[in-house]
Amino acid sequence: MDTLVDVVFWVGLLAATLRLATPILLAALGEVLAERAGVLNIGLEGMMLMGALGGFLGSRATGSPWAGVACGVLAGMALALLFSALTVTLAVDQVVCGITVNLLALGVTGFVHRAIYGVRSLVPSATALGEWHVPLLSDVPFFGPVLFRQNALVYVALLLVAVCAVVLYRTTWGLRIRAVGEYPRAADSVGVDVLRVRHAALLACGALAGMGGAFLSLGQLNMFVEGMTAGRGFIALAVVIFARWHPVGVLGASLLFGLAEALQLRLQALGFQIPFQFLVMLPYVLTVVALVSVVGRSVQPAALTLPYVKESR
Repeated sequence: MDTLVDVVFWVGLLAATLRLATPILLAALGEVLAERAGVLNIGLEGMMLMGALGGFLGSRATGSPWAGVACGVLAGMALALLFSALTVTLAVDQVVCGITVNLLALGVTGFVHRAIYGVRSLVPSATALGEWHVPLLSDVPFFGPVLFRQNALVYVALLLVAVCAVVLYRTTWGLRIRAVGEYPRAADSVGVDVLRVRHAALLACGALAGMGGAFLSLGQLNMFVEGMTAGRGFIALAVVIFARWHPVGVLGASLLFGLAEALQLRLQALGFQIPFQFLVMLPYVLTVVALVSVVGRSVQPAALTLPYVKESR
């Protein structure tokens, strides 16, 4: 009997780890593209929040969760377009713009949600993304429930890890992104449009962050709650640094943070005699520890946070 309980516990924990890591993974993959292009997108949290609201409203309006995901992606891209115009076109300080974008998203999402639904004790729900059971593989003991009974966006996120790695290290476009993030002046001298590459990288970042936000509202909670991202955008920033700006490393780091969140939820449910505030802190404490552990050992893209102004000819 104890063995059965242990198996159920570990299956639930590992399945939840993969599920809870997904929004962080999606946002962090987008941030890798942005930072590799030389732009620090601190507005990641706001883009995820816009994606969460966009996904919720899109699903409510159409009855289709996938239409909701598309709306979440577009909402994230819309905010990324604003951030890109400020930081890339106008060369405004990236950190200041990121903070501004986060505050803007927090205010806009709260205002729009209250304007449409008012303040209710019963939060409205949307058509959610269901689990996808992979035929045959989902019935495999232990690994089936963990890996092959997940939300479809979980598999999309895992696929995007491979896509981002191939794009960054096996394509001309990826070479341009990395060149722009390291030596933009040299890239410009050989005909690479630095500003265009950075705009494209930020739009891709916004799309992935919006998808991560839509996952929160449609794949986990089935509703929108003000401030529901709860710092996941900032955790994604830490994941990128901890993973040293590599998509595969981002996957491992995201799973680590997903495990911390899944563990703290289960420890609360099991009734451990620990103040729940300390358990809730676990993912955020891990974020600080991760950042401290890589201080002085990770080398960021050389042109990160540096605006590029094309020389007049």
